[in-house]
Amino acid sequence: MEAKMGRFFESVGNFFTGGDNIPWCDRDLIAGCETELANAATEEQRNASLMRLSWALVHSRQTDDVNRGISMLEASLDNSGSPLETREKLYLLAVGHYRNGDYSKSRQLVERCLEIQRDWRQAISLKKAIEDKIAKDGLIGIGIATTAVGLLVGGIAAAVARKK
Repeated sequence: MEAKMGRFFESVGNFFTGGDNIPWCDRDLIAGCETELANAATEEQRNASLMRLSWALVHSRQTDDVNRGISMLEASLDNSGSPLETREKLYLLAVGHYRNGDYSKSRQLVERCLEIQRDWRQAISLKKAIEDKIAKDGLIGIGIATTAVGLLVGGIAAAVARKK
């Protein structure tokens, strides 16, 4: 019984906090990736360092970092050397847009990932998180609209009752 109650409260908490399984990244890791990029000796090392830095940026809690990661990925998307690299960049772009709250753009990008590899678990997991977020936002919007209508009707009823 306690386990069921614990899962219930966890799911309610996740509903209101937007809990997902996408990791966060801190400033120390970003700084380490920036140093690694600055010290890259070859083009191959530079490309690998750019991907790690992009990953760190789009997983940051700071909007400026996320936007910087999105810009870096968008600039490098056309230079992808393989479908696998394109898939990775599309996924990271989807994570960045998810973090920024642009769920429709994120869903569009994750769908492109799944066109490249239909059974990729990370993309499937992100797609579910996006769909859950869209559904939750829809429920909250319906609740707000219902409350507003209720307040309006209550106000009209009170005004009519006062006039009598």
